[in-house]
Amino acid sequence: MREATSEEHPWAVSGDAVLDALGVDLETGLSASEAVSRRSTYGRNVLRKTKTRSLAALFIDQFKSLIILLLAAAGGVSFAFGEWVEGLAVLAVIFINAALGFFTETQAVRSMESLRRLSRVDAIVRRDGQARTVPAEDLVPGDILILGAGDIVTADARLVRASKLRADESTLTGESVPVEKSVEAVDQDTPLAERPGVLFKGTSVSRGSAEAVVTATGMETELGRISSLVEEAEEEITPLEKRLEQLGRSLVWVTLLITAGVAVSGILRGRDVLLMIQTGVALAVAAIPEGLPVVATIALARGMLRMARRNALVNRLASVETLGATGVLCTDKTGTLTTNRMRVERLVLADGIVVLEDAEPQENGSGTGAPGARRAEDVRWDEETPAGEAMLAAVLCNNASLSTGEDEEWSGLGDPMEVALLEAGDAVGLIRSELVERMPEEKEEAFDSDTKRMATFHRTGDGFRVAVKGAPESVLAGCTKILSADGESGLSDEEKQRWLEENEKMAEGGLRILALARRRVDRTDVDPYEEMTLLGLVALYDPPRKDVGDAVRKCLRAGVRLIMVTGDQPATARNIARRVGLVPDGEPRVVRGRDLKPYDDMTDGEKEDLLPASIFARVSPAQKLDIIELHQRAGSVVAMTGDGVNDAPALKKADIGIAMGRRGTQVAREASDMVLRDDAFASIVVAIEQGRIIFRNIRVFVLYLLSCNVSEVLAVGTSSLANLPLPLLPLQILFLNLVTDVFPALALGMGEGDPSIMDRPPRPSGEPILPRSYWFRVATYGGVIAGTVLASIVVATRWLGLEGAPAVTVSFLTLALAQLWHVFNMRAARSGLCKNEITRNGFVWGALALCAGLLLVVLYIPLLADVLGLSPPGRAEWLVALGLSFIPLAVGQVLTAFGFLSFRD
Repeated sequence: MREATSEEHPWAVSGDAVLDALGVDLETGLSASEAVSRRSTYGRNVLRKTKTRSLAALFIDQFKSLIILLLAAAGGVSFAFGEWVEGLAVLAVIFINAALGFFTETQAVRSMESLRRLSRVDAIVRRDGQARTVPAEDLVPGDILILGAGDIVTADARLVRASKLRADESTLTGESVPVEKSVEAVDQDTPLAERPGVLFKGTSVSRGSAEAVVTATGMETELGRISSLVEEAEEEITPLEKRLEQLGRSLVWVTLLITAGVAVSGILRGRDVLLMIQTGVALAVAAIPEGLPVVATIALARGMLRMARRNALVNRLASVETLGATGVLCTDKTGTLTTNRMRVERLVLADGIVVLEDAEPQENGSGTGAPGARRAEDVRWDEETPAGEAMLAAVLCNNASLSTGEDEEWSGLGDPMEVALLEAGDAVGLIRSELVERMPEEKEEAFDSDTKRMATFHRTGDGFRVAVKGAPESVLAGCTKILSADGESGLSDEEKQRWLEENEKMAEGGLRILALARRRVDRTDVDPYEEMTLLGLVALYDPPRKDVGDAVRKCLRAGVRLIMVTGDQPATARNIARRVGLVPDGEPRVVRGRDLKPYDDMTDGEKEDLLPASIFARVSPAQKLDIIELHQRAGSVVAMTGDGVNDAPALKKADIGIAMGRRGTQVAREASDMVLRDDAFASIVVAIEQGRIIFRNIRVFVLYLLSCNVSEVLAVGTSSLANLPLPLLPLQILFLNLVTDVFPALALGMGEGDPSIMDRPPRPSGEPILPRSYWFRVATYGGVIAGTVLASIVVATRWLGLEGAPAVTVSFLTLALAQLWHVFNMRAARSGLCKNEITRNGFVWGALALCAGLLLVVLYIPLLADVLGLSPPGRAEWLVALGLSFIPLAVGQVLTAFGFLSFRD
């Protein structure tokens, strides 16, 4: 193994070695001039700012759709042949769509800017022998940091001195409680979460004091490496974007083939070249569903607003649908499945268990179902009872404090475990401020990381009460007696072993265990840890959120596989997974980060072996990316939830990243596609349901739009090949596609959805918007509607003797009305003829009324009629158009009733 160096592995060498390597004295620090010199060498202590997408770039991106490009080509041809009105109309359509997309996409990912905000704090350093406050961005390697409880660590630093030091590294490593820090060196291969001798940029000091020498700043810190992962992580195109792009590509090729085929065949048959080019333009306009981008954008925006009302905020429109296709949901534990706030679950006394927090019964006998368990309300908590004595020790031997805010909820300051003990004491009437007023604290034996215990001396009459808490093995070693309801009695070695076994059982269940003891002495200069009386064990845990269990069950019922990915301990992860129902009964498999290879180094067999795993513990940010890639390569649409800095790269890499809005860091929120405003895991279930409904609605209106467009292509193409007058002009087709098609399609996109949609598995990741069976429906509906249009032009020219604009008006009106009635063909086969999801949709009736009004406007206002090449129809023309337009509706209803053309999703 290569020898550890202070530059590359400061945690693996002594603090003095790091000081020597950096050429700095602990007592004097750097000089001001040396700090300036080093800043020119190392740069400022900031995270690199990546180039963000400008507003201009966002606007340009709206024109990159193949459908838009083909539409622009058709507009260009119109201009080339002097058809200025048609060309301008096409351009108007393009810019309307671009404006809609632009105004809904302006909230792009700003994760790097958020990371930089973490650096905008001050730091206390020793320079020229004096403690000074300097901007954090001015720190350089070699600076001596002076830190105390509550301080933000502003650079990576090697500890040189540390007193009772604990650091909150949850946003970096996922560790749910503060970790103890010391000046000790460890092996250079020790994982990030287990390096006690270093402090990391972006974390905070929760207890104690320290002096440390800065070893890395800016992008060279662990936080900087994570920011690089965020920057380098490839942001996935959402499934909906992929499907729309695939559909657009297919339509482009189909359009070009049809247009070229009809134009060339007409020219070969001797028809006028200019006429055939105009016909080609008409076909191109007819084949392109101009309304598709507009309707998709608006439908997604409405879905986004609907989800916002349910506390799910979406940053990217196309992400609204993505959760509906999610097959794998990777979820963080701390702050996502759990509250990220310690609680006292129970006290284990000589006379049994006292439960303070309701919990599910566990294999180790925990929870309210344990034999002999009593609830807190059924127990006396005065000093004459074992329960009262145990809780009294927990409250007295404590350095935390509680206060109430404006919302009258407790807010704790100090170590989360000590805060939890104070909250538990307050719940049973043992309030520390009142207790220390009656029993003043005279002395404290501070927590020692070697012995892992703490003691406080409290004056009581002519003596002192010693309250002790700490690691069970350490406290039990000094106990000679035990307290029960019958008073104190001797504690044998066999009994101590039984208590240690109980401790191990609870620890295996993911609980944090402390032992509580007392001693009565006459003076304070005695060893508090001798001849103690054991009071019991107190078990703490970071509880699951109350609504997580139901949400997990709903996800599993919907076929969404849940995977816990956490930086916390394996036992804790396993316990939480059991409690929320994330894994089936039995011993769940936990994959440790140290056993997880980079994705590119895994064999096919190792990948197959990892796919079924549901719990990953002690993982790094880079490993989270590998886990996501593992499932993405296996064909799953992957969502990732998280709230910490360490989650940001994975949130960006996933098909959709979901961040917590309240507890989540700014970087996590900005790197994500969706933010849960209420931090409720249950909101994810709502988002999944809405995503599925939105995709179903999109599929319905795409079916509707394309069947309408196919009818136009068939009508124009067939009439050209059959030497019939063109039944539709390009500008008329454009009007229909943007009016009579768009508004009904938009109404379809606003449907409320099927209540049973969450009882089905997610869609296959590669399934297109329209599967093959739907193209048969598109062709059938399009053929029937085209047939009625061709029939109308024949009737108008041969039976009614019309020519030019009057004849085209009949076919135009027939097609417009047929497309309006066609919206009712989108009902499901299982629904009623007159009472179904379409007839109950108020937006559909509003769209029909609006389209009917617009048709009357363009028919009877001379200026608009002239622009579109129409004339006001008479009674006979109306009867022909109305009569023929109902034929597609009648045919569609008959076929739907027999299940041939029904929409089943």
